Amino acid sequence: MKTNNKVLLGMSGGTDSSVAALLLQDAGYEVTGVTFRFYEKENDTEYLEDARTLCGHLNIPHITYDARDIFRKTIMDYFINEYMAGHTPVPCTLCNNYLKWPLLKKISDEMGIYYFATGHYVRRRLINGHYHITTGADPDKDQSFFLWGLPQDILQRMLLPMGELTKTRVRQIAEERGFQKAAHKRDSLGVCFCPMDYRTFLRREVPEGNIQPGKFFDEMGDFIARNEGYPFYTIGQRRGLGIDLNRAVFVKEIIPEENKVILSDLKALEKTEMRLKEWNITNPDLLLGREDVIVKIRYRKQANRCTVTLLPDQTLHVELHEPLAAIAPGQAAAFYRNDVVLGGGIIL
Repeated sequence: MKTNNKVLLGMSGGTDSSVAALLLQDAGYEVTGVTFRFYEKENDTEYLEDARTLCGHLNIPHITYDARDIFRKTIMDYFINEYMAGHTPVPCTLCNNYLKWPLLKKISDEMGIYYFATGHYVRRRLINGHYHITTGADPDKDQSFFLWGLPQDILQRMLLPMGELTKTRVRQIAEERGFQKAAHKRDSLGVCFCPMDYRTFLRREVPEGNIQPGKFFDEMGDFIARNEGYPFYTIGQRRGLGIDLNRAVFVKEIIPEENKVILSDLKALEKTEMRLKEWNITNPDLLLGREDVIVKIRYRKQANRCTVTLLPDQTLHVELHEPLAAIAPGQAAAFYRNDVVLGGGIIL
């Protein structure tokens, strides 16, 4: 596609995408807003009206795209299936890499729009001929951990107007421009379709009888107590186990076929290696075999040095330079050097 000054902006109706629309228009782009209908709790569509209203004030086109069916199949069903397999899912990572950004590209292609944008707090940099995601200026809002899977044909056309800003400044901009509702909107927290407690979601979505009470065991195979069913626990979990042993214990292993959850002390959860599937590497020369790579398996926590190699079975082997606790199958791992995202994958 030929370059032009048109941009398709993903608009959720929230503060960040609203200010992104203002900034892109100020920069001279012809902005079209698109709001994806992914999930609507109790059929609440206020966010659609908020996005439409803001676009009306800015005199820019606005469209809606109903992606509820594909969101259900690719994200919500995946989320359920992973917990039922004893894994720890990463729905926001999959949604960004395999649904939200590819949809922006698809619609842009159909409309003859070269650029597409969101309100993500990340930046982009061209390094040795490859575009890379880099961390946002606001460390408390940085979302780079979720975007390691984007290919070059998306990275080269994306615009990221929030990357240099803090959330405080974004709210100020909205207020200064007279968009009071956008300025004071609450940030969304957690997974959009179950922001607080995934157990309640599973109880509602999984057919009755598929989750049965199970048993806690120690590493020696000795019975400790009954549990509510293995899908309600994740590797590394300490709180919410419902038992009191007068010592700290953590979930070490989940055995779905036997409805067992193995508990141990924290030291027993430490590992010095892991393997990744469904990986993406932006530039192999900057990652594979290097000694100065950082791996993160949590959005805000843990940054460990590692060495990454490609195995004959096409999985990535990650050798950790120091032991790391609570590595859970299904989680995402993202690789960094300083502020640059080098790639990532899903833990086996």
